[in-house]
Amino acid sequence: MKSTILLAALLAIWAPAQAADYPPLTHASPESAGFDSQKLHQLDVWIQQQIDAGYPGMNLLILKDNHIVYQKAWGYAKKYDGSALMAAPVKATPETLYDLASNTKMYATNFALQKLVYEGKISVDDLVSKYLPGFADRPTDKIKGKDRLRIVDILHHTAGFPADPQYPNKKVAGALYSQDKATTLEMIKRTPLDYSPGTRHVYSDVDYMILGFIIESVTGMPLDKYVEERIYRPLGLTHTVFNPLQKGFQRQQIAATELHGNTRDGVIDFPHIRTSTLEGEVHDEKAWYAMGGVSGHAGLFSNTGDMAVLMQLMLNGGSYKNVTLFDRKTVEAFTHSSKDDPTFGLGWRVNANASMTATFGVLATPQTYGHTGWTGTLTAIDPVNHMAIVILGNKPHSPVADPQANPNVFVSGQLPAATYGWIVDGVYGALKH
Repeated sequence: MKSTILLAALLAIWAPAQAADYPPLTHASPESAGFDSQKLHQLDVWIQQQIDAGYPGMNLLILKDNHIVYQKAWGYAKKYDGSALMAAPVKATPETLYDLASNTKMYATNFALQKLVYEGKISVDDLVSKYLPGFADRPTDKIKGKDRLRIVDILHHTAGFPADPQYPNKKVAGALYSQDKATTLEMIKRTPLDYSPGTRHVYSDVDYMILGFIIESVTGMPLDKYVEERIYRPLGLTHTVFNPLQKGFQRQQIAATELHGNTRDGVIDFPHIRTSTLEGEVHDEKAWYAMGGVSGHAGLFSNTGDMAVLMQLMLNGGSYKNVTLFDRKTVEAFTHSSKDDPTFGLGWRVNANASMTATFGVLATPQTYGHTGWTGTLTAIDPVNHMAIVILGNKPHSPVADPQANPNVFVSGQLPAATYGWIVDGVYGALKH
């Protein structure tokens, strides 16, 4: 009897403590979290100057010690209609959804993999061929090694795949051309390796397209359905989706990207290419044309409020409020530096040396990890300072600087704000020491 009473008493003490371990994010003043408000104001002024100089729009959120201490929007969700400046541009707000581009890799694909690894449904040491039948070397392949590729090799970007085969562009892709998801999977299986697996780190979208297909094989669900129903909805997220226009969002709620579809102001052309200003459709060509808007490498849209929850969950070691997706051991395994290149974790990029300065600045701790996105997005998670930063922008919503010389450089991309490290340093510089 006494033991039963003692156990009940211990549980009464223990249970509330456990429940309070991961409280929801709340708003707090920057000063209460150890920031100098005047220095944050200086960062605010600098970002506005970048907007005035031509950067289209940006959102910034800072969280520290489980509090959102800074959240602001600058500029425009839509400034151009084609090449014409709008008479009444659509202002960006903290609620604006942005195309996350390659941050999709972390907050859709990696989150799904981390959950599946935690649940024992998959191992990073599993062969890719276990989940994708027919994933093997072909007799004509000059470089062999697909048969031995593991999920961990894909996550480390050491698998041998080229960075971007441009599957939907027939002129570039050649025999690998595809604008259909099922065909794209077959084309990925046929894509020849560029280098012997394990000999180099080459950041490749193909790697994460493969991982997205693996997640669908394991779960028996489309990638978007799995992450939206099993990850975002339990967390209470309402603005994190693939193909937002198909899921109740309106164009004016979403930051626009490229001015003339994927044509880079008219110098690129391929079958079915979009030519009007992109709104609510993923910018990435492979994700849109070859994968129907849902891919492991790109396609996710979100806003800073939802992103704050996902970053806090990582800081918490895999849990938020009463939802556990994975555990701290899984977080540490996925964010641990590769022995060959310490800036690569399992998918996550780590601020391990000066090569990451453009991403994380010079003031972030070496343990800081995160990812960038081509459209102008950055997440940086610092477990040492219990802090995280998200920058969401629509950098490609700007004319191409010189379409003939380099169609991938936009006018806005030449501004300092396009180098995220400047903003990250502004945040860290505002921390009181």
